[in-house]
Amino acid sequence: MTLEPVHIKEIHEIVDRIDTCFKKDDDDCEDIENISNILKRLRKLEYNGKVVLRSIGPVRRGKASIERMLQSEDPFPLSYSCDSGSTTAKTFDNGLYVDFCHCAMASTPSDLEIHSKRTIVAAAYTASDKVYINTSRNWELFDEGSGRKKIIRIQPGLLNKKVTDILHDVALYLSESEHILWMLDKIKSEGFFIMDGPIYPKRVMYWMVVNSEDVNIRIDPSSNKIIQNYIDIMDYHIENMRPLVGFVKNPEDMQIMLALKKQDAEIDLPWLVDAQFFKNALSLEKTGMDRRKAEKYITYTNWFIQPNQFYEKMLKSTSPLVAEMASGKFEPEDYALSFFMAYVPKLNTIFKIESPYGLIKSDEMRIRITRKVLYDLAMNSIPKTLSKADSIAKIPVSERRHIIDRFRNSKIDINYNEIRWDEKDER
Repeated sequence: MTLEPVHIKEIHEIVDRIDTCFKKDDDDCEDIENISNILKRLRKLEYNGKVVLRSIGPVRRGKASIERMLQSEDPFPLSYSCDSGSTTAKTFDNGLYVDFCHCAMASTPSDLEIHSKRTIVAAAYTASDKVYINTSRNWELFDEGSGRKKIIRIQPGLLNKKVTDILHDVALYLSESEHILWMLDKIKSEGFFIMDGPIYPKRVMYWMVVNSEDVNIRIDPSSNKIIQNYIDIMDYHIENMRPLVGFVKNPEDMQIMLALKKQDAEIDLPWLVDAQFFKNALSLEKTGMDRRKAEKYITYTNWFIQPNQFYEKMLKSTSPLVAEMASGKFEPEDYALSFFMAYVPKLNTIFKIESPYGLIKSDEMRIRITRKVLYDLAMNSIPKTLSKADSIAKIPVSERRHIIDRFRNSKIDINYNEIRWDEKDER
């Protein structure tokens, strides 16, 4: 039995009742004023004596004509991007957890030698000390040296909760960071490098500094290697002034909204996620512009820096283990996360573009990176090279099933939801 017309009618009535609460009227002017007031606070946002966010230069909103961008020259005609596909972490009824990540790099214009290089990491976990897993100490080469593979294991007892999440993150970030470092000498000096997602492995970094009996990856060699790898990647790009960005398609950060609410309990903010606020702040329709006209532009903010986060602190003062492993060449602030937001009205989508402060504190580099990102958004909505890397690295559902079916001595632990909904063709 499915929804009948009478049910649909009542649901529509509920929708209308909720939607009316957000009806556009004279309050729009007040919304615009509130957004402007919040933007002014972002010049330097402080809470509890610490700077949460500060703008690099004045806080401003810009708009770029898509038509003009299409008629301009590409600031970086040569670009590279790295991405990985995953089986997603699988659970077996004998207590085994495993995830495979397959990483590749793409370039524009296409370079088949670069595209052919692959890194595969299999991450495994079981709570039993008695189970022996034949891990790889060194990389094993295949395909005449074009590919590398490694099996790693998180030691028993380090994960009591969030096993699939942590295992996936370790496999993902180890494969991506190792592949980037392996390919650095293939990336030409005039190239522009785009990482898929944030520039740092945020969840791994979080669990490295939190005391928890449920997740204790501080002493996990692979997790420590991940941190060092990302520091090495940032060091290389800062030292050589090579442009690097992290293109975050689905920004979920909440620090700015939370800090504003803590700073002023009286402030009325309807947004929980930072991206929701920036989308409203960058909407040309909020200023009264017609939708069709608004879709001819890409709007964007100035750059911001978020000091006092994990990223620079981990080098000096958090976990002694991390400080011992992660040796950075630059001042802690140079590793601080910097970003700007870009809104594509045609897609009604906002993106967060990240880079380390040590790279974009140069005015020239910051301007060139901004122009390149806006150019790519005007050309393809998503950077073409990033889409290439995604298509090369992706593991299709059929292949995922074949991989898991190869386990003869382990039976997949399936719950009812998996039977009901089945697996979709997603990473």
